Amino acid sequence: MNHKIDPVTLAVLAGRMEQIADEMDATLFRAAFNPIIAEAHDASHGLYHASSGDTLVQGKSGLPIFVGVMSFAVKAVIDKAAADGGLADGDIYIFNDAHIGGTHLSDMRLVRPYYFDGQLFCYLASVGHWHDVGGAVPGNYNPAATDAFQEAFVLPPVKLARAGVVNQDIIDILLRNTRLPQSAMGDLNGQLGALDLGVKRMDELLGEYGSSTVSNALEALGHRAEALMRAELTSLPDGRWEAVDYLDNDGITPDPLTIKVALEIDGDRMVLDFAGTSPRCAGPVNIALPTAVATAYVAIKHVFPDLPANAGVMRPIDVLVPETSMLAAEFPAPTGGYTETILRMIDVIFCAAAQADPERVVANAYGTINALSIAGKRANGSPWVMFSFFGGGHGGASDCDGLNHGNAPISTATIPPMEILEAAYPVMFRQWALRPDSAGAGTYRGGVGAVYEIELLEEKAEAFLFGERGCYPPQGIAGGGEGALNVFSYQQDDGWHHPPMVSKMRGIALKRGQAVRLETPGGGGYGPASGRDPVSVAQDVHRGLISAEKADQLYGSAWQEGEK
Repeated sequence: MNHKIDPVTLAVLAGRMEQIADEMDATLFRAAFNPIIAEAHDASHGLYHASSGDTLVQGKSGLPIFVGVMSFAVKAVIDKAAADGGLADGDIYIFNDAHIGGTHLSDMRLVRPYYFDGQLFCYLASVGHWHDVGGAVPGNYNPAATDAFQEAFVLPPVKLARAGVVNQDIIDILLRNTRLPQSAMGDLNGQLGALDLGVKRMDELLGEYGSSTVSNALEALGHRAEALMRAELTSLPDGRWEAVDYLDNDGITPDPLTIKVALEIDGDRMVLDFAGTSPRCAGPVNIALPTAVATAYVAIKHVFPDLPANAGVMRPIDVLVPETSMLAAEFPAPTGGYTETILRMIDVIFCAAAQADPERVVANAYGTINALSIAGKRANGSPWVMFSFFGGGHGGASDCDGLNHGNAPISTATIPPMEILEAAYPVMFRQWALRPDSAGAGTYRGGVGAVYEIELLEEKAEAFLFGERGCYPPQGIAGGGEGALNVFSYQQDDGWHHPPMVSKMRGIALKRGQAVRLETPGGGGYGPASGRDPVSVAQDVHRGLISAEKADQLYGSAWQEGEK
């Protein structure tokens, strides 16, 4: 194949293909029935290599974690098709098996081979977080699960469509295994529509430029991403740096779990070695190997933000994960809380990278999505499931304070608005506010977390929480301070209570008028607190982000001069 392609054509084709993925994202966001896709954008689309499944192009609006894991999902379909005797134009595979496709069982994957002039050119794929896929807990974040079957219905790669003809039997099975079949059908149709649009736009692109030119462009983009990554690594010092952090528990026993990494740079190569991480655990904070590799990619993209989103970025990087660790779980180990584990992986990679070059990274963000579901039945007997995730403070950087009340750094998703949640479910937010005194101190402080208090308006319901950072706070870097711990409480007849497992609990019985409350962590600080401008501290006190007493404790009384 001729790899030479002029820079202008390459730039045009790169933009066109990114636009295809972006338009597929937008199509699903507008069509989806559940707010986690429609409002929070917990979904992604991309183009994948015809033989390896490697990521070629991904949309900019989808979740970054899906860039890596979807290549494993496509490869699983490639292997399945080979075992079944091949593919046909119009075939569509569907599955949610997290152990071969990454993330967790809530993420439903659709993979479609794309043909041009009768030849397989690439794969198009869509993944979206469905509202409910069965299991013991509505919304599928079961903090007490000890195997995948307690989390959700498990679907291996199967053909949803054969040569363009949809298999209604598969749809019937899917809709029978959800508490919210209308939501599931709406999301499925949205994903199918996004794939149809992808085929149409690819036909237009290849019809205009030809398959050979577009293939050359895709290969050139991969080589360019690899070259850029090697150049970035060469600019850093050679060495080996270690970092360690902890998860509160696995939801089954109160023992903490270790996440450890050694980051090594040697010329234009990097190794991320997770030896020393805790072994596989009983509870649902295990992750599958595809998820671990994809998480390393997300962290690298944060450290080197100008790199393109394709598989070439990872060619100079080796990710070493012990086979028996909680980062390489095998079926049927539970993986529902994967978000909490990958957030901690990103934290330790940041802390290790900060030792090589602190200006390239930010301090730890709040480190938990606080997956909360509240479920019950309405007065007419129909079931409802409110599932959402919540924000917190981001870490301080070398030139600015951390973001207040941002979303988790594993995604570009947005926190569903309070108005959307109140309109869709029988709940009322008593409070949705910034959390004072939650930010880590520093020359540049962390962002502050948030306080959410949610009251039940129906007669009764059950609440379920899957969170983290209740025992081990977000870390600062370069001498910065820690953020505040995560605090969850729930209301009962005799007052407010906290979970025995600190950050995880299932089956919280609520009555009308009772509430749950989340007080989320702030981000870690960057640089020593002694370096912070007193005027900035005074402004934070004036804005209510920090109390005068806490300012005295963290920064000394000099900040009061900044008020003058």
